[in-house]
Amino acid sequence: MYRRGVDELTRRLAVARGDEPADLVVRGGRVLSVFTREWLETDVAVVDGFVAGLGDYEGAEELDASGRYVVPGFIDAHVHLESSKLMLDEFARLVLPLGTTTVVVDPHEIANVLGTDGVHWLLDACAELPLDVFVMASSCVPASSFEHPRRPLSPGDLEGLLRRRRVIGLAEMMNFPGVIGGDPAELVKLSLDGAAHVDGHAPGVLGRSLNAYVAAGIRSDHEAFTIEEGRERLRAGVWLLIREASAARNLEALIPLVQEFGPGRIAFCTDDREPEHIAEEGHVNSMVRRAVELGVSPEDALVIATLNPATWHRLDRFGAVAPGYQADLLLLPDLERFEPETVLKRGRPVGEIERPDVPEWVKHTVRVRHPAARDFTIPWDGGGKARVIGVVPGQIVTDSLVDEPVVVDGLAVADPERDLAKIAVVERHLGTGRLGLGLVRGFGLRSGALASSVAHDAHNIVVVGVDDHDMARAVRRLSEIGGGVVVVEDGGVRAELALPIAGLLSEAPLDDVVAASRGCIDAAAKLGCALESPFQQLAFLALSVIPSLKITDAGLVDVDRFELVPLKA
Repeated sequence: MYRRGVDELTRRLAVARGDEPADLVVRGGRVLSVFTREWLETDVAVVDGFVAGLGDYEGAEELDASGRYVVPGFIDAHVHLESSKLMLDEFARLVLPLGTTTVVVDPHEIANVLGTDGVHWLLDACAELPLDVFVMASSCVPASSFEHPRRPLSPGDLEGLLRRRRVIGLAEMMNFPGVIGGDPAELVKLSLDGAAHVDGHAPGVLGRSLNAYVAAGIRSDHEAFTIEEGRERLRAGVWLLIREASAARNLEALIPLVQEFGPGRIAFCTDDREPEHIAEEGHVNSMVRRAVELGVSPEDALVIATLNPATWHRLDRFGAVAPGYQADLLLLPDLERFEPETVLKRGRPVGEIERPDVPEWVKHTVRVRHPAARDFTIPWDGGGKARVIGVVPGQIVTDSLVDEPVVVDGLAVADPERDLAKIAVVERHLGTGRLGLGLVRGFGLRSGALASSVAHDAHNIVVVGVDDHDMARAVRRLSEIGGGVVVVEDGGVRAELALPIAGLLSEAPLDDVVAASRGCIDAAAKLGCALESPFQQLAFLALSVIPSLKITDAGLVDVDRFELVPLKA
């Protein structure tokens, strides 16, 4: 191994000096120096997958880049691959042509369902992909004590993951109240070997609470959704990871900070994007495009998408077109659309991508007791008002509302006229029968039910509906297909997307997944739902570390007070 490394370095130096020809010379383009934000009229010499030098070189092959802009491959600073609902090879096939050549992944979706075995499988499955996948060890499984995954990850589990190659740190510390309050169970994770590099998750946290969170050694956050939050994070030395996901779109609110402070310590991330969102709008390249539309210079936007995420995550050989850096190169025909004409991964076009092995044990993860309509009834004695989860379109935070429910025969029922639906979370890992019930406003449902086994972060089944029988049928259907997304009306399945791998991923090709996903969104719209990403929005209603009112299989969670609360207000 050492001899091979020395031989490769010796050859790279020889090419850099001009003593030997390069494998490839990208000739005639305008090359972005991400360090100075200049466009250089120069050639790029590539050998053994790395840039040997910029300048006048000869090579065994040449690529004409005349009239093109040569930039580094895009790097997603924080993403959950599972949210694409695609198997890993299909995800790579989708994002590589869009210019994303490296991703930093938090696999806590798989971890909640399959434990550390699932994360080890994912690491092994990614090893042969042309897409570079780096992993942050999932720090919060469960995200809080109010959630119930298959089993919690212990500090010992995290230490084992942190020893794996390509595991580069500790993923988002979602239990921010625990960190701020000095909970020993959370602080021990920050003291583990290999946990010097930690991503954050602190929505709405400001002032002294933010000071405490950052003082714990956490140096990034992708949850800021107001410019005040972003500004405080940058002033505190926290990397601001601007997120543009499917349900949470924060770029427009935060991008003025680039004009205010420059691009330093800012990076782009997609976090959770649906497959149709990527197919229709793009991936990281869409964030670059949108930033430029909002007034950011192309050079700054490209730095935020390349060098900055590499710098934050200490990926020293990524994010630049410069000597010694991995030759992940994009040839852009313009600086408006940011749609690559050519993508080179390690100096070569992307070839055929093989499907990783999918063992049977990663399937068959939906275990629920046979639910009936009566399980979704809400007894309501006397009058009084109820707590209601208020959906905020385009965000994953919610409002904590109070309203008077309609009561029929001693039961609180859904009221479509006031956009008041029922919501439930059903435990699906161990078949305990545990179920949390509540009310939600914002889906606009006039009939039927929507359900999903993708429900951050414990990924129990979450279902919203205006008919108890349809809610029960939706949960049963998810059990029958091994997990996924389903739309039910009048007892009939109107649309579904099967996700048999951990109840999170499909085995189908991209086009089939996108078609089925769009079909579910269209079917939801026919029930009255006007949300752009209804299933992403639904999934986050079960995440007990995003303000303000959420629901898990344990019941309603007041995230601001960080405690379980009754449905009656």
